[in-house]
Amino acid sequence: MPELPSYDDVLAAAARIEGRAHRTPVLRSRLVDEQTGARVLFKCENLQRMGAFKFRGAYNALARFTAEQRRAGVVAYSSGNHAQAVALAARLLDIPATIVMPLDAPAAKVAATKAYGGDVVTYDRYTEDREALGRALAAERGLTLIPPYDHADIIAGQGTAARELFEDEGPLDALFVPLGGGGLLSGTALAAAALAPDCRLVGVEPEAGDDARRSLREDRIVHIDTPRTIADGAQTQHLGELTFAVLRRARPDVETVSDAEIVDAMAVFATYLKIVVEPTGCLGLAAVRRLREELRGQRVGVIVSGGNVDPARFASLLAGADRA
Repeated sequence: MPELPSYDDVLAAAARIEGRAHRTPVLRSRLVDEQTGARVLFKCENLQRMGAFKFRGAYNALARFTAEQRRAGVVAYSSGNHAQAVALAARLLDIPATIVMPLDAPAAKVAATKAYGGDVVTYDRYTEDREALGRALAAERGLTLIPPYDHADIIAGQGTAARELFEDEGPLDALFVPLGGGGLLSGTALAAAALAPDCRLVGVEPEAGDDARRSLREDRIVHIDTPRTIADGAQTQHLGELTFAVLRRARPDVETVSDAEIVDAMAVFATYLKIVVEPTGCLGLAAVRRLREELRGQRVGVIVSGGNVDPARFASLLAGADRA
């Protein structure tokens, strides 16, 4: 297994992406604070370039390519946000990009990936193996494969979001982070260990896809079928070797939330903070709302991972939300 990334890698990534990635704002809502009894600080990566934290890791990884790798091109697989991130980073760095995306990926994410210049190759996420497809394309075309989370440069880049949050807001009692393949949570763990070692770190998965919680409990990487959840960015089947190793060392808490709780959190963001957040980006707030009694009086951070959702889908989900 490759060497695990460190906080020094997060610092190097921060320098590499400076001036390319946005330093996203931290928002608050008086009504959310009243409802939870906590001071809740939202790191709004839905306002990042291409609409998600994924740009941080993608740009960091591609910026480290050799001249030969840049000429040959990059291949990535993703349900949407990593796809867009790699496509945009590749365009900025003048690197050809091939992106493997599921047939049922949100139309807005596919359209954006193509608009950034990505050559999209589709597959069936329930019957085909995207990792095998990515490896095959890399071998056939001489491309460099950049996976969505199990890569040291990706992890280091994602850790820059939490670094900014701690720098801007100081110590936190707890930090809630969406959890799919573990790239964002792993990078966050590196930043938290260096800047806020007493902060409780909480990864949040959809109930249908609790592989990370099971993996940490069983001390092995647990593989599951593709979970059926509205949180498409967390429809991962397993942690990566690197992300599991980092999380195994960090030992974060892992919570799960239902799709109904995710939708309610989407409504809170839209109603109280006036921002559009995709279902996966709502995992952290959904868990905070569930755990409000034990969080009373605390300073709580929430990483809002992305805002890429089709408008019609967004409206349809909000139509059935319970804002209580």
